[in-house]
Amino acid sequence: MNKKILIAGSILGILGIILGAFDAHGLEKMIDADAIKSFETGVRYQLYHAFLFLILGGTSFVSLKSKKTIFYLVIIGVIFFSGSIYGLATNELSSFDFKRIAMITPIGGLLLILAWIVMLIGIIRNKAD
Repeated sequence: MNKKILIAGSILGILGIILGAFDAHGLEKMIDADAIKSFETGVRYQLYHAFLFLILGGTSFVSLKSKKTIFYLVIIGVIFFSGSIYGLATNELSSFDFKRIAMITPIGGLLLILAWIVMLIGIIRNKAD
């Protein structure tokens, strides 16, 4: 599971850097300043959780069961939260109306919060110091 988490963290990080560069060098001419800020928020949270995976994959303070739960909460959370923000920020560039699925953004945020709570509980329950 650790290798899977580390690979996922690396992929989230790579994609976050690519999307951040696209935002900084491509989108600025295509969408307004508020949409750019929103897109940057999606990138920032994706990168935060890439780092979480890199830390989580290298620690023994969280059980395998908790790691699996955190893994799925973060993957789905990033897709819902950051993914929907990417869609909403670039909505005018697409034929799909991302406003129809805007309600998944807070669901994604909640899943990310739950992942951090599961990690906290896992660390607290660990008897090692």
